[in-house]
Amino acid sequence: MARNVAQADASLKAGKWARNKYVGVSLVGKTLAILGFGKVGSEVARRAKGLGMHVIAHDPYASADRARAIGVELVSMEEAMTTADFISLHMPLTPATNKMLNDEAFAKMKKGVRIINVARGGVIDEDALVRALDAGIVAQAALDVFTKEPPAADNKLVLHENVTVTPHLGASTVEAQEGVAIEIAEAVTGALKGELAASAVNAPMVPAEVLSELAPYVVLAEKLGRLAVQLVAGGGGIKSVKVTYASARAPDDLDTRLLRAMITKGVIEPISDVFVNLVNADFTAKQRGIRVSEERILMDGSPDIPLDYIKVQIAHVESKFPSAISESGEITVEGKVKDSVPHLTKVGAFEVDVSMEGSLILCRQVDQPGMIGSVGSVLGEENVNVSFMSVGRIAPRKRAVMAIGVDEEPSKATLTKIGEIPAIEEFVFLKL
Repeated sequence: MARNVAQADASLKAGKWARNKYVGVSLVGKTLAILGFGKVGSEVARRAKGLGMHVIAHDPYASADRARAIGVELVSMEEAMTTADFISLHMPLTPATNKMLNDEAFAKMKKGVRIINVARGGVIDEDALVRALDAGIVAQAALDVFTKEPPAADNKLVLHENVTVTPHLGASTVEAQEGVAIEIAEAVTGALKGELAASAVNAPMVPAEVLSELAPYVVLAEKLGRLAVQLVAGGGGIKSVKVTYASARAPDDLDTRLLRAMITKGVIEPISDVFVNLVNADFTAKQRGIRVSEERILMDGSPDIPLDYIKVQIAHVESKFPSAISESGEITVEGKVKDSVPHLTKVGAFEVDVSMEGSLILCRQVDQPGMIGSVGSVLGEENVNVSFMSVGRIAPRKRAVMAIGVDEEPSKATLTKIGEIPAIEEFVFLKL
């Protein structure tokens, strides 16, 4: 892309000799921002540094230690977009990354930035990229992936003169295809030996009566993991997750393998393109440097109920909703099953009671009259239906946390209005 190789090749084969038209740019001394600093992103960083580039990266779940070892600085999304000469995308397509590069993002970039997407097509708003190219904000783009594959014959992005395109060739090498075949063979032989297999899809047998009894707790476990990871802010990777089960049953009468796997699934899947199941959960967590530990609390009560509550804690991270940090310093969420429906019962030190269905807005505000009405009015004006609402507070007229269940995802404008209510000190929107 930087040397216009594709365009120059087509021009020369068309009988032209247009040296002046295809003057490129050097990579030496340029700043490369890598968005998504996983296995591929870190390998790209190593090679880019070898080309003399200054490399920065943004990934809210990346290990700062690993980045330092490679010589890469982890930065905020804002800094990555505003300072980079080249931006290379290496993140999975998740609800959080869908159309991450849109009109708003392009408006923040340096004029003349160059974009490389070899991740997933949906992370870029393709219409917005065309507009950014036409406006001169983006000088060039190199794309191996598209929202719809194959793209339409009249796709403006594919036909744009400043865009270099390939038909999703990322893994299309003889060596890569051979590597996949070997990996499958090794996975099969490993599974036959009883080893953990990252690619296995067949879970160990769980008795039907146990599965039926734990079914609502399985849903609760995954949603607690999903909620907890969404509360993590950028600045460091997740290294440890602690799960606490409170039950009146004896330890040997409660099989938590499935629950631990579902919590791991909830933590990892929103930030990865890996599908987690009972077989590969422990392997996948270990592969990503995440330690999942378990603790059991013996409760007084009837052993007829499998669990009183489940608590999930993520340590050594910052939170985008600081009130979710407990007194011991971890992001803490707690939940229980009521009438077969998962409920969120605690966030940080605040007691709440809200059904874990649809999506959730958490607000911390000064405890004063009219707060429920103020937030409800904003949501009502935007036609967002409230399904549940719960308020937990430290003491009357002090700090309080309001948990609001909503059926639809509020627009950014709606969330901004909520944040502008004077008594609200912090808030976050979470998808369950």
